[in-house]
Amino acid sequence: MNESNEISRGKLLISAPFLNDVFKRSVILLTEYNEEGSVGFILNKLTEYKLNEIIEDFPEFDSPVFLGGPVQTNTLNFIHRAGNILDGSHEIMDGVYWGGNYETLKILIENNSLNPQDFKFLLGYAGWGPGQLNDELKINSWYLKDPQKENIFDNEPGNLWNRVLKTMGKKYSLISTFPSDPSVN
Repeated sequence: MNESNEISRGKLLISAPFLNDVFKRSVILLTEYNEEGSVGFILNKLTEYKLNEIIEDFPEFDSPVFLGGPVQTNTLNFIHRAGNILDGSHEIMDGVYWGGNYETLKILIENNSLNPQDFKFLLGYAGWGPGQLNDELKINSWYLKDPQKENIFDNEPGNLWNRVLKTMGKKYSLISTFPSDPSVN
């Protein structure tokens, strides 16, 4: 396996099976990593919300809304494949962007210029202070993986954790079979 063990923006963090709470069986896209800390978004915790239920006067847009993490769950972020068409976007990795101008986004949605499948909206985010993520990786709370765009914009988020682990080799494939609740096994 030629996965890089170096933490960087654009990597996937896959939670170890023993993590609980919001991070239980989560797959996180790391969008920021530097000496000040790290920011990422959980990709596989779908909510019941529709975008126009969260943002007042927002046009209908059939794109899923996810729980991005436990920090500032009253804020909405988005990752997308719309490129530089949205001013203010930050490229995370080749062809994948974070954020952009909401007013431009609204106009492009109203004009049917955007594909809902190219967007993932996220309530809140996951954040780590300086050195915290490195420490969590040392104690095997997380596994690192180079992302594939189809993982980021996956349309079956419920089993993303299992599927990503299975692509990482024999040891991780075995981990993917751990029961969600070992006490009932």
